Amino acid sequence: MFFRQIYEEGLAQASFIVGSPESEEALVVDPRRDVDVYIQAAHDNDLKIVAVTETHIHADFLSGARELAARTGATLCYSAMGGDDWRYRALPADSRALADGDVIRIGDVAVNVLHTPGHTPEHVTFVVSEDPSKGPMIAMTGDFVFVGDVGRPDLLEAAVGVAGSAAAGAREMFASLRDKFVPLPDYVQIWPGHGAGSACGKALGAVPASTSGYERLTAWWAPFVKAGDAAGFAAQLLDGQPDPPLYFARMKRLNRDGAPLLGTLPNPRRFDGTRLRAAMNDGAVVIDARVKDRFRARHVKDALSIPDEPNFATRAAWFVLDDLPIVLIAKPERVDALVRALVRVGLDRCVGYVDADDEETQSAVQSGALKSIDVTAARAAWERGPAVILDVRNSLEYRNGHIPGAMHIPASRLLRSLDDLPRDRPLLIHCAGGGRATSAASALAAHGFDNVVDVTGGFNAWLAAGSPTETLEPVTPL
Repeated sequence: MFFRQIYEEGLAQASFIVGSPESEEALVVDPRRDVDVYIQAAHDNDLKIVAVTETHIHADFLSGARELAARTGATLCYSAMGGDDWRYRALPADSRALADGDVIRIGDVAVNVLHTPGHTPEHVTFVVSEDPSKGPMIAMTGDFVFVGDVGRPDLLEAAVGVAGSAAAGAREMFASLRDKFVPLPDYVQIWPGHGAGSACGKALGAVPASTSGYERLTAWWAPFVKAGDAAGFAAQLLDGQPDPPLYFARMKRLNRDGAPLLGTLPNPRRFDGTRLRAAMNDGAVVIDARVKDRFRARHVKDALSIPDEPNFATRAAWFVLDDLPIVLIAKPERVDALVRALVRVGLDRCVGYVDADDEETQSAVQSGALKSIDVTAARAAWERGPAVILDVRNSLEYRNGHIPGAMHIPASRLLRSLDDLPRDRPLLIHCAGGGRATSAASALAAHGFDNVVDVTGGFNAWLAAGSPTETLEPVTPL
């Protein structure tokens, strides 16, 4: 049997290729949208992709399942489980619906379908057997079971607004663990769809795989399931989940209804000053991928500061609407990687780029600078007023400690709350160490706020200086 994980660090997202060397066939599970990596891997290993599937309707990235099926002629397999509202739509006529107990056969390899609702109603797990007579070898668990954690059940409610689905999902997750996961043999390898850094859970492990026996022995949820304590499990599961970014709702709908097929990746042209001005006049968003210190010192006016780092895709999705053209300011050799990151979150209209070191082109349009202060100056402004401290960390970070009186809006949800922010007082923006705050400050400046101030060093520096903090009482989960 052939088995390979394809891991995308920026989204902490895993996809898989399962193949049969004997039949020279392969199945791809949970592909990302730039699908050439799977086509190349199959070619390099003398395999033909004959089937494509996914564990569930994803929220954190745009699936490449339909894209890959269209490119290769493979059969698109999809979960037909779950309720009508969140069932896959607009599928190709030759697609295959999957139900609990079905089997996808890839040559001599059997891929068994288990319906494992909880994270989402339609969620399935794929259990792979090289020789069915000897039992299962691998379980690709998607967002059902992670290393050390399980998938959050609240995204339909928190991100899409399906009332009551968080509590219902927690109950379903408990039942799925009890009825589908616990019976797996101890030796079955567990390959989840996400690792540490994903917002699809709150305590994901950093190692790529585990075993069913190890998870039952060590995971936080195991004692609850063993004791039959569904209520205690639900309370623990729902407490302290990360804030779902606003773009999750758009990803869910596109993945349910069918995202536009790319065919080929965007191929942005290198811009000179004339083209840059024209693009901005046409409403293009400029994403400055340089390090934040260079952005603070000088940048194209109204540009977004989203440094070329592993979290580039998610932070771009926080602040860019999907229907806007994009111009990158980046190193030329990094443009292809950044374009790929953008299409993974549905930002397909990258029309051009400017070399990060091309100061002449950047100077062809109006320039700006981001005002920054250290925590000593921030404390002085906080003490004398009337400056507003804006904390853009996530809710759990804020709950565990924050500057007294700080206004709290997670950076990933900032664009929904622009009307709540004052424009007549300085906004002192901070996160934990500085990255999210700079991006948030640049987004506010692009939306017409001329009173933003970036607090360098963030809350970590505030703590190190011995400045006052307070905490919130734990929130009672749903």
